Amino acid sequence: MIAGLLVPSHGMIEVAQRPVTRPLTDVGIAFQQDLLFDWRTVLGNVMLQADMRDLDRNAARAKAQILLERVGLKGFENRRPWELSGGMRQRVAICRALLHDSSILLLDEPFGALDALTRDHMNLHLQNLWMLERPTAIMVTHSISEAVFLSDRVIVFSRRPGRVVYELPIELPRPRTVEMRDASEFVRFQHQLRQAIEVPQ
Repeated sequence: MIAGLLVPSHGMIEVAQRPVTRPLTDVGIAFQQDLLFDWRTVLGNVMLQADMRDLDRNAARAKAQILLERVGLKGFENRRPWELSGGMRQRVAICRALLHDSSILLLDEPFGALDALTRDHMNLHLQNLWMLERPTAIMVTHSISEAVFLSDRVIVFSRRPGRVVYELPIELPRPRTVEMRDASEFVRFQHQLRQAIEVPQ
C-alpha cells in the first residue's frame, strides 16, 4: 500500500504529505526471497534498476560497484546467483533496491530465512548501506532483537485484524554494533517490546 501497489480498505496513506493514489517509482523494495534472475550476473541483477528506469549506465554501474563493495561482494560481480550463499544473494537484492537512490526503502522480512550468524552480518551490512543515504526505511520483522538493532522507531501490530498497539522510540547511538545487544539499555528495549507483544490483544 505504501508503494501504491494495493489500495487501502480504509484510511489513507501519505508520502511526503501527498496521498498515495498510484504506484510510486521512488521506492526500493527487498523481499524475504531475493528474487534474483539466474540468467544475470550479480552486477547485472543490481543493474536491473538502471535498465528498467533508463538511468545513466556509467553512473549506475559505478554506484552498483560501490554498493557491492560495501556489502563485501567485491570480486563477485560476474558470478551467477546459484554460485552464492543465501546471505550473499540477499545482499545483492538489497543493493538492487538501493541503486536508484529512492527516498523510501521497503523491507519485507529480508533476513527471515537466514541463520542467526548470517542475519547478524546482514543487519550490519544493511545499517552501513542505510547510513550512506539515510532513506526512509520501513522494515517488517518478527525478530525483536533485529527490530531494536536497526530501528529508530518500532511499531507493534496486533494479530488480525492488524492494528497498532504499541510504539517505541529506540534511542541508541549509531553506528550500532553486535556487542551493543548485551548492553542494559538494549535489553530494556527488547523487554518492553516483548511485554507489548505478549499482552492479550
